Amino acid sequence: MKHTNNETWEDVRLPELQIHWLWKKLINWVSRVNYIYWVILTVILLALAFVLIPDSVLNRFWALIKAQKVLVSLILIFCITALSLIWKKGQSIDVYVFMFLNRRGNRPKWIDQAMLGATQLGHGFFAIAMAAAFYFWVDHLLSYELILGTLTLWLVVELVKILIRRKRPYSKLSDIRIVGDRARGHSFPSGHTSQAFFLATMLYQHFNPGIIGALILYAIAVLVGITRIYVGMHYPRDVIAGSVLGSAWGLLGTIINSYIRY
Repeated sequence: MKHTNNETWEDVRLPELQIHWLWKKLINWVSRVNYIYWVILTVILLALAFVLIPDSVLNRFWALIKAQKVLVSLILIFCITALSLIWKKGQSIDVYVFMFLNRRGNRPKWIDQAMLGATQLGHGFFAIAMAAAFYFWVDHLLSYELILGTLTLWLVVELVKILIRRKRPYSKLSDIRIVGDRARGHSFPSGHTSQAFFLATMLYQHFNPGIIGALILYAIAVLVGITRIYVGMHYPRDVIAGSVLGSAWGLLGTIINSYIRY
């Protein structure tokens, strides 16, 4: 299966969302700032936070991490997925699955709109909006945990992208569909997917909704992962890595939560 880098892909442009001018101006300003400045700012803020945390708290925190075998296993799976990128046959499989989910079958406009809307559930702004709602109506502490988890997860995702530097599908493949705008940056891992699985894990651990609730939360997270391929922004292994990383980050947040609350 050979793909050339030429301008034959299909851009599906959907009507622009109606956003208040103030929020739109803020979003445009954020999008113009280079990623590296956000990474530097986040590193500085996290460094200040760690300086203020007592050593006794950090020591207990690391002890709790060592006791989490599931967390360690997820980290290992993520590392194996990253290493698998050098496997040429794996790239062929990636492309085949990507093309199947991105192009196969009839794609009416309403499905494009629904998938583009669903993919926003993995956006950082959605997590911040959810955290704000929790702050006012549910639990202040959970709100802080979601914001801190979202910021640190974003930092980890961006650092991994900088290290691995995998090109997005639209820069390597021809005849693909791009629904909405083209995301900036690199492809591995999927940030939207990692955010969705982080939220699913944190919410499940906090509210303990049972099997049905868990199925709903993780079904939404899986849907976000599928949409990232559908809209043409990620390969399947980007999504798999994002789901593993997000789940691991959610478990990490649960460890911190258990220490703070109990």
